[in-house]
Amino acid sequence: MLLLECLAGILIGVIMKKNFIIGFLFSLIFSPYPIPSVFAMHPLVTDDTGTQGRGNIQFELNGEYGNEKEDGITGNLYELSTILTYGIIDSIDIVFGIPYQQIEIKESETVRESGLSDAGFEIKWKFLEINNFGLAFKPGMSFPTGDDEKGLGTGEYGYSAFFISTNDFNPVIIHINLGYLRNENKANEIEDVWHASIAGEFGAFENLRFVANTGVENNTDKECRINPAFVLAGLVYSPAEYIDLDIGFKYGLNSPETDYTVLGGLTLRF
Repeated sequence: MLLLECLAGILIGVIMKKNFIIGFLFSLIFSPYPIPSVFAMHPLVTDDTGTQGRGNIQFELNGEYGNEKEDGITGNLYELSTILTYGIIDSIDIVFGIPYQQIEIKESETVRESGLSDAGFEIKWKFLEINNFGLAFKPGMSFPTGDDEKGLGTGEYGYSAFFISTNDFNPVIIHINLGYLRNENKANEIEDVWHASIAGEFGAFENLRFVANTGVENNTDKECRINPAFVLAGLVYSPAEYIDLDIGFKYGLNSPETDYTVLGGLTLRF
């Protein structure tokens, strides 16, 4: 409750300062998620080098549904995440997010668990921008706010560090992420996780962008040598400069990755 009160206080305080009021998966069946890798532009997993600018705010409300079937067991994940980003200076953002999850495991009967998962905090520093090319560094950490005994968290503090590049070829923009996650956990999982991913945006119309993404990272299951990999496709619609609506579909390329995930989100900027 203290964490939720702090988050609410931060959100209300920042919004009032701006004088504006705004009203899987299958690894989860056996063990919790690793720490959040990135808070990227939804529905992408791969982040970009863009920052909000000094004093600006971004608020995101993102939802997803993941489905996995294996050996007669069906796993479903429902997640709703709130993410708040604030521009400390033009080149540095701070990002705080916390997800709420519901896990369903169906075999002979249905087992269901729900609650807060692990919260995440990150700092994005865009340290280089030359013409249409940018580089950023983003360290982060996760907090064990989820119940690890229910599969809703790792039970430990975790850490991460990502290098991000963005290259604008207009109308195509390419983003690349290389990162490391320290997956401290109580589930006897692998603790050192490496991540690599690439994403593209294509602005076919003034207010509509097509996005695509693929990536891979180490499997945290010590018994499996196959690293989960995915592809993702989606749309981002911006009816106004300060609002984005997005939808995406993520498909697992191998058995350790969730079979499929449907994503949707709302982003507001102030």
